[in-house]
Amino acid sequence: MLNKISSFLARWTPGVVIAAAILAFFAPEIFSWVRGTSQTVVLGVIMLAMGMTLKEEDFRILASRPLDMAIGALAQFLLMPSIAWMLVKCLGLPDGLATGLILVGCCPGGVSSNIMSFLCGGDVAFSVGMTTVSTLLAPVATPALMLFVAGESIDIDAVAMFKSILIVTLLPVASGFALNKFFGKTPQFAHAVQLMPGVAVIALACIVGGVVSAHGERFAQSGLVIFAAVFAHNALGYLTGYLAGAAARFNAAKRKTIAIEVGMQNAGLATVLATRHFPLAPEAAIASAVSCVWHSISGALLAGLFNAIDNFLRRRKTSSK
Repeated sequence: MLNKISSFLARWTPGVVIAAAILAFFAPEIFSWVRGTSQTVVLGVIMLAMGMTLKEEDFRILASRPLDMAIGALAQFLLMPSIAWMLVKCLGLPDGLATGLILVGCCPGGVSSNIMSFLCGGDVAFSVGMTTVSTLLAPVATPALMLFVAGESIDIDAVAMFKSILIVTLLPVASGFALNKFFGKTPQFAHAVQLMPGVAVIALACIVGGVVSAHGERFAQSGLVIFAAVFAHNALGYLTGYLAGAAARFNAAKRKTIAIEVGMQNAGLATVLATRHFPLAPEAAIASAVSCVWHSISGALLAGLFNAIDNFLRRRKTSSK
């Protein structure tokens, strides 16, 4: 029964996440607990679940192709700032909104991208690797890109960022990997792994609910222009990321992963930076907060789309036999 529930939740991830977002918008107190330490714990549970699916072979393959990581990092910090700049010019966005959108584009990949890659059958090791590399490069890359693209100067606490990714991503993933290494052949562990997609979906719904409960009013007050710009930025990130993976001749799992990694930014970091560095331009923080909410929802939708396509292709292949 639990396996069926887990499979159902994984299959209907977009619906579960959107339902949580709607519930959090109208009843924010339900998800108000997903803040600070509790949010970190929930993210850690998701990362642990992903780590439990990783094997030594995944990391050997990853280590044997450092060029893939370089391509991923280049796509991350080249495509999204460029797309943001293009949208600012094409849409004639006001300065505050333009600053916020470009800031989102200059930030590293978000942890939620790892979750989406896990749920859609992407390359989880590659996803975690891309997020780690882009986050470690961010203390230098994000301010430099922001200065180059937008002409705005910001500073980032590199030590705090490293601690964040260590606690939220690397330690839980490493713990899950260790559990798989030592207990992976036991029936109990195999049953636990089958339940992890459902656990990840519930945890993701809580994360999205927490973000909406914190920023729901901003989301509602943002206006059509901000949402249109955020939507276009995010969607073009997914598309160009996938095309970059295809151009690099990545396999299907890696193409899905790089699409999600490029399109889903660490908009939570962008929101904090916008609030700290651009207090006289509140539109910058609003654009970042809207991105934070929308990227989580759109990522779940894209993961669901990838799963639907995979299921269709499997059924077609089976019927042809």
